[in-house]
Amino acid sequence: MAAPSFGQKLKKFLHWSEKTTPEVNLNTELYQQLRPFRVPLISIVLAMMFGTLGYIFIDGMSLSDAIYQTGITFTTVGFGEIAPISELGRLFTVTLIIVGFGVFSFSIGVLVQVINKGDLIRIIKERSMLYRIARLKNHFVICYHNEFTVQLAKQFRENHIPFVVIDPDENLAQIAQDNKYPYYIQAEPHTQIALLKSHFSSARGMITLSENIADNIAQIASARLYEKELGRRRQYFIMANADNEVDTEKLKKLGADAVVSPTKLVAQRLSAMSLRPDMENMIETFLYKKTGAIDMEEITVPDHSWMRFKKIKEAHLRDITNVSIVGIRDSKGKFIPMPKGHTLIGTGSKLLVIGTGEGIHATKRIVRKKEKPEELKYV
Repeated sequence: MAAPSFGQKLKKFLHWSEKTTPEVNLNTELYQQLRPFRVPLISIVLAMMFGTLGYIFIDGMSLSDAIYQTGITFTTVGFGEIAPISELGRLFTVTLIIVGFGVFSFSIGVLVQVINKGDLIRIIKERSMLYRIARLKNHFVICYHNEFTVQLAKQFRENHIPFVVIDPDENLAQIAQDNKYPYYIQAEPHTQIALLKSHFSSARGMITLSENIADNIAQIASARLYEKELGRRRQYFIMANADNEVDTEKLKKLGADAVVSPTKLVAQRLSAMSLRPDMENMIETFLYKKTGAIDMEEITVPDHSWMRFKKIKEAHLRDITNVSIVGIRDSKGKFIPMPKGHTLIGTGSKLLVIGTGEGIHATKRIVRKKEKPEELKYV
């Protein structure tokens, strides 16, 4: 198999897919907005033809001279006569100037009217946005703008995770500019048109953050139904927020993979800081800050990995990449904290590792290898 090119690597880094055509075509709406320009354009063409033929038949000009004389006369540039013009020709020139002034005045009026409506500019901007979104792959769709969305967007940008924000607010363009949302869609998030515009078919998952539980329910249902229509092998990862335990359980039963309760999270954090302030400060420094020296991540062991059915101690990750496995989750979801060296790495296992960012990146590379890495020969 040939090695991936620089362009392919760049697209993978930017999370761009090969398909660059949006799933929603706005050309019909764009053409509808351009329809008022048909009459002015036809009028200009007819006026140019009228002037050209007039100069040819009245003063016997060549075709190129007639077109040039018509152009400078019709646009009232006033360069003068390029050839001697008869009295009838001058009368024709005055008529052409009046016709040209009328056509241009009418055309400018139509242009100003269309621009003042704002729909043409809006459609052009949205069409450009859809083409940019169509190049995304493995992105997250964040539904509804609020303070949670603002903070989540900051974290995603710092970690180079692509995302699209969907919200029905008419001022979403300004909101997106203020909060640095690179991709956004103004629509009701639970509608099919919103899912199509956000390129949800290539997304990794969805995060719905409405303060209204009914909106989150509708969003989860829409995402799961769309998933069935696509016949995806891998399910979308769907997260939501809820204010209480009852709503949390309800959203999980409806298909949410994870539900976060802001009130509960704040209470847990305050409790941890009260009981273990030093430990909490250390976690804040190491895990939550971008500049932290230590990071923690869960790494999935693929089916082709050489590590399958090997013991943890046989992987020698501590010796090679200087990371530690602090937990392992098997394919059935059972989590083993602080596994011993003889713990077996089965198919579909997920390794919770802690170490430096470079070490975790190297660990991912080693885990994904099909053959035993060369580094192990020297351990």
